[in-house]
Amino acid sequence: MIPESVNKVRIGVLASGSGSNFGVIAQQAQAPNYPGEIVVLVCNQAQAQARERARHWGIPEHLIANRDYAHREDHDRAVVAALQQQRVELVVMAGWMRVATPVLLAAYPERILNIHPSLLPSFRGMHAVQQALNYGVKISGCTVHIVRLEVDSGPILAQAAIPVYPADTVTSLQQRIQIEEHRIYPEAIAQYIQDGYRVESVGSPTNGAIPATLDQQ
Repeated sequence: MIPESVNKVRIGVLASGSGSNFGVIAQQAQAPNYPGEIVVLVCNQAQAQARERARHWGIPEHLIANRDYAHREDHDRAVVAALQQQRVELVVMAGWMRVATPVLLAAYPERILNIHPSLLPSFRGMHAVQQALNYGVKISGCTVHIVRLEVDSGPILAQAAIPVYPADTVTSLQQRIQIEEHRIYPEAIAQYIQDGYRVESVGSPTNGAIPATLDQQ
């Protein structure tokens, strides 16, 4: 971890739903030696529980609803404006159910992170947990990656693996994956900041990336 005297990187979080990952990151960011601080939450759904979490932690939040914009690019311009207003340096997607447009990516190149509930590059896109069960895999997990224009295609920063049990349902598997998400996402964010936002090459992790682990339960 960084010394307390070093300024923290300003993080903006994008969330559409419950914001459980957002809540975990916000909690860990309270530590004096965590290298980032969440300065704003942007939500695109009025009823998102993430908004309540933001109020709990005293984090400014902006509602930028999809229905108010005819085009995805226009929505992303409003998102970028809200982030820039708070001088955000690093963007973290935490259950952001929107595909990033070039507008958002150009504003924060290589500085947007996401977590996906599969071991990428397998099962990209929507319904990844259901895809894994349909395919009959024996191991699933989650992946922290840098956001690129192609969905779930950016360089991998961290992964965690868990076994898939014969009796697993989408709900049971997703719950166990989420436990690992809560563990590796704050760590991966901190490591990415400490590494100076470096990516060695497309598709390869940074130095010091958190290795995959297998839940032994």
